[in-house]
Amino acid sequence: MNHHAPLKIFDDAKAEAFAGRLAGAMNEASLALMTALGHRTGLFDCLAERPGVTSGTLAGEAGLAERYVREWLAVMVTSGVVDYDPVAAAYTLPPEHAAFLTRKAGPDNMAVLAQVVTEAASVEEEMLTRLRTGEGLHYGHFGRFHAVMAELSGQTVVSALLEHILPIVPDLAGRLETGIEVVDIGCGAGAALLRLAEAFPESRFTGVDLCADAFAEAEAEVARRGLRNLRFEARDLSGVPSIGQYDLVTAFDAVHDQKDPKALLAMVRHSLKPDGVFLMQEIGGSRHLEKNMDYPFAPFIYTTSLMHCTPISIGQGGLGLGTMWGTETAEEFLDEVGFGAVEMHRLPHDPVNAYFVARI
Repeated sequence: MNHHAPLKIFDDAKAEAFAGRLAGAMNEASLALMTALGHRTGLFDCLAERPGVTSGTLAGEAGLAERYVREWLAVMVTSGVVDYDPVAAAYTLPPEHAAFLTRKAGPDNMAVLAQVVTEAASVEEEMLTRLRTGEGLHYGHFGRFHAVMAELSGQTVVSALLEHILPIVPDLAGRLETGIEVVDIGCGAGAALLRLAEAFPESRFTGVDLCADAFAEAEAEVARRGLRNLRFEARDLSGVPSIGQYDLVTAFDAVHDQKDPKALLAMVRHSLKPDGVFLMQEIGGSRHLEKNMDYPFAPFIYTTSLMHCTPISIGQGGLGLGTMWGTETAEEFLDEVGFGAVEMHRLPHDPVNAYFVARI
């Protein structure tokens, strides 16, 4: 009897389809890079205000060099983002596209997200070395990390904070109005705290982050607005058993990057008053790869994990759990460090993240 396994037939159609997909990926990757550039230069904003504009006029209004702007526009036209009239040599950004590409779009502005791609690409050389050595990265390796994260936080957290996020905790807004003690762990640029401090003048807010340069602009803004209920502190929280006693501790997209996420959650647990609340936002994917096949932005988030979150954790001597540490791991850690009641919420405005409410 012939026990040889049957020969696997090479599927030409499958191969051709995959080659086509990769070719498309090159174009889409180029569009992502140019989208970040269009956001940072304000070109999308100028285009939205001036339909049927020439490259020279657009460049003049944006304060940019026409020759480069013309080449950027060529990317947008051939990508189907911008319409082109060859007779008038005029460019138009359709309003349906502007709704996802301009600063006026607010939380819907996906051009902000494109900057994460460029940040990831900026550490390609460092990651080539670390893929061989297993070493980590540090925040100093990233040029604009804090600025990009601040913009993203402004979209997912700050814009939805009062209307969507706080209401998942019953009576929290009322307590904030009366006056409570609040600390934000890994506060970054501090935009969420600025919003809270202004909305609830009777409460007292503290922002803690490893890097003082992250919240430097927020500190200046506190002075400009004359806020007396908000302060920031640069502090390494590794190995710290407690940072005081608070009515509310928040952590927005900050725990998975830590050297020891479980130890950080234990510190939060011991920094809460008996009736205190911990409000945590984290990526809402699973730790099981097979469960993330239909998760929004899964390849994008795994790329971010490889190029930022995982090496940042390893660079601190951590486990490198990565961005997709999973809601399962988050719930297990919260339970293991002693939180008695844990709820996980999904919010309509945010299909990517999960929001956890934990009490002692």
